[in-house]
Amino acid sequence: MSNRPAPNRLTDTAALTRNRARARSDALFLQKAARDEIEDRLELVNKPFHSAGIIAAFPELWQDRIPDSTVMGEAEVLPLAAAAHDLVIHSMGLHWANDPVGQLIQCRRALKPDGMLLAVSLGGQTLHELRSVLAEAEVAVQGGLSPRVAPMGEVRDLGALLQRAGLALPVADSVMLTARYRSMWHLMRDLRHMGEGNALDARLRHPTRRAVLNRAADLYAEAFSHPDGGIAATFEMIVLTGWAPDESQPKPLRPGSAQARLADALRTDETPLSD
Repeated sequence: MSNRPAPNRLTDTAALTRNRARARSDALFLQKAARDEIEDRLELVNKPFHSAGIIAAFPELWQDRIPDSTVMGEAEVLPLAAAAHDLVIHSMGLHWANDPVGQLIQCRRALKPDGMLLAVSLGGQTLHELRSVLAEAEVAVQGGLSPRVAPMGEVRDLGALLQRAGLALPVADSVMLTARYRSMWHLMRDLRHMGEGNALDARLRHPTRRAVLNRAADLYAEAFSHPDGGIAATFEMIVLTGWAPDESQPKPLRPGSAQARLADALRTDETPLSD
């Protein structure tokens, strides 16, 4: 039987499940930060929710957090009934999804009209320091590269997925977090403890040479030191918000229907442009 990775598959789901199971509850600060961010944003929404569906990498963190909610773990096929929820939360799993658009489409179908989707995923600036030093070290020591960190999306790209999934009023923004570690070794240990170890389908199936890791650790300490000592590690949380379409939602005006000129509002002269 071939051990070659399946085409177009980003994540080895068996490895991801194994990594999640080995996570330690005292290391889930990113998951808790995402949960706090979602709860803070829900407080700003002037709308009550009565039937939330929550997809979470660690469902236990969401138990009893939102009344009348159904909490489930991450899966490629989500156990969401059609039009069953007025709120769907997708917490910290999209960056490992083999089909992130499919995940959002499933969430969209589970929403009632004018229901809200709120998703948080790790974004493209996450661990850019670690990616940089591992790549440089591996090229220097072995003359090539291997997949080590999941290729997480940028905020613009992830925001576009909301529209592809058929959600209205899409909004995407990011929250940057900087953590301090004693060394690269402590960072990598913490990634394992938080269930975010390498689960790429195309990852190496044998241990990395010690020389590569030693070189990367030295490069990290030189290039990305933290002002308070140790090293800095960046985590970007991208927050996606969208709504199931409904006639009650505001609609954009038809082009050419404006009743006032922008130049008049700005109290300036309008300068025609040549063709």
